[in-house]
Amino acid sequence: MLEEPEQSYRRSSCDELLFQAEVDMDDQNSIASSQSSSNASVGDVLPQPVPRRTAADVAARKWRMYCIRLIALLCACSLSIGSHYASYVLGPLKSRLSRELGTSHTEFSLLISAFSLNSTWTPLVGGVMASRLGTTFTSILATGVILLGQILLLTGDIYGNVRMMALGMFVFGLGVSPLAVVQETIIVRFFKSHGLGVSMAFGLIAGKGASFISARTSYPLTERFGSRAPFYVATGLAALSVFVNLIYIAASRWLVDGAGAELEAADIDEEARRRSCHDISQAQALEKVAEKRRVHIKEITKLGDIFWSYVGLNVLCGAIWSPFTHLAANIVEKRYGMTEENAANQASYLLAGSLVLYPICGYIVDRYKSKQIVIRLFMLSSILTGSCYLWLSLPPSWTRSSWPGILSFCIGHGFAPLLLVVLVPKIVALKYVSTALGVHKSLEQTGSTIFQTMAGLALDMHNPKPQDPNGPTPPSQKSSIQKLLNIFVILNGLQFLSILALSYLQQRQKRLLRHRSSISEGALSDSVRTVKPHDSGSNIEPQASGSDHSQERPLLGDSEVSHTRYSSTMSRRSGPTRDEMRQRAEIRRGRIFVTLSASLIIFAWVLFMGTAWFRLGLKHETN
Repeated sequence: MLEEPEQSYRRSSCDELLFQAEVDMDDQNSIASSQSSSNASVGDVLPQPVPRRTAADVAARKWRMYCIRLIALLCACSLSIGSHYASYVLGPLKSRLSRELGTSHTEFSLLISAFSLNSTWTPLVGGVMASRLGTTFTSILATGVILLGQILLLTGDIYGNVRMMALGMFVFGLGVSPLAVVQETIIVRFFKSHGLGVSMAFGLIAGKGASFISARTSYPLTERFGSRAPFYVATGLAALSVFVNLIYIAASRWLVDGAGAELEAADIDEEARRRSCHDISQAQALEKVAEKRRVHIKEITKLGDIFWSYVGLNVLCGAIWSPFTHLAANIVEKRYGMTEENAANQASYLLAGSLVLYPICGYIVDRYKSKQIVIRLFMLSSILTGSCYLWLSLPPSWTRSSWPGILSFCIGHGFAPLLLVVLVPKIVALKYVSTALGVHKSLEQTGSTIFQTMAGLALDMHNPKPQDPNGPTPPSQKSSIQKLLNIFVILNGLQFLSILALSYLQQRQKRLLRHRSSISEGALSDSVRTVKPHDSGSNIEPQASGSDHSQERPLLGDSEVSHTRYSSTMSRRSGPTRDEMRQRAEIRRGRIFVTLSASLIIFAWVLFMGTAWFRLGLKHETN
């Protein structure tokens, strides 16, 4: 009895997918096809009528689905606690590592870049794996790799081996971004139509909270329990994430069926194998539906100009956000003459804003349900982070304190990463969400890796040898920090311009959709009158839930989606339309952007490997 609702949900969902696939095939072949032919082709897969339920039954079912979605959200939140804590454990320990292990600015930047380096390509692989193999398999693979990397990092710290620590961060980085993609995909899957903004906010708060606690407690842990205490805690939390992941895998089928979540390609394949025992034709049809839901990496060229403008914004966000949070403690310490502990405490508040602002931002996004509100919030974020860099770049004798800059960054960065995530389902179809999130993570980490490495080189340009942490800051080092802050200001200005470009493309897309709607209104009305008798018996809406047709088109606007089912017929009447020519041009530009993105990733690898060889390899040989 307990399994009956689950089997009923999967069976009815797959029946609806088969039915909609048949309807879409009829529309593509001929909208004017006879009603009898259509009913004959899909009659065997029509969903069984659902018995009427009382109001109390409906309310109880909604409450049960709500509770199950909360359990899924709790599991998704717990997956990234270990990885986020370990990601920010090194920042407050920069001076300690320099004192005890003799690491220079460049070597410390290499440690940070070693974990972000693999994130330049693993999100793409993780996104495709989540699309093709499912989120459950991809998640356990990612959390297992993270635990292995953390063990290597701890071992390197125990033996005082910087190269082993770099190897540990390198392995650690193999799993961080794929896990983030999987976590966000799980949340989108369960909450796409149930308050996605707030749900995503709480999903990301767990990771940001772990990051803040890491930055706040790393130095005190070394003072009270010894220098290796932060690494033991990070390893333990990584193991906890693996344990929670195993629980999620064991309960994933119950969670998906109980919450009525979107079926993945792996789920449809499983149902097809079950049906193959008694109905080969339905099993083959389901396999075709599952294949349509899988994403090939080459399909990212079809995502459009708005998506690639969004990718460019990600590169700049990666360059100005993550490197600053890792270097801030040392910058504040040297620029304002503070102690290591006080500088680490102040810098830890850079990550505190998300704990409060994520839920508020998520509520605002859900409340207004507009891409324009996301752009406006992005502009506000860019102004606030730019104010932080500008304040810190002013002479310390003028500003006296770093607190205004830190609070400005705390607020500006406190909600911006959430905006990068919630924007994805608004600009791409659901089947592309995991892949688009992979591209987002990949290029953001590429920008972070490049600038993190170059920042270390810039700080060591006039200071090739580690300085005495207890001594005064040399004038050459002060000059290097000043130049680095000036670069942050410039990059923040470029980020603001990229936000304006994204807003312009969005407004242009809206104008094109309005123009298209006005010139095709007459033809659309004729098509609706022709199709209406065909659809009246099926009672299926053009954007029915689970429709593969709606899965394959970017969600660029309601007016575009509302008449996409008629576009193929209209194009056959008049040949290639202006819209189709524009789409082909976007695909060509997409290929160019893919090439540029790949080149940027290759450059990040070459820069890191070259710097690591000259700084770590030659140093080891000399010693």
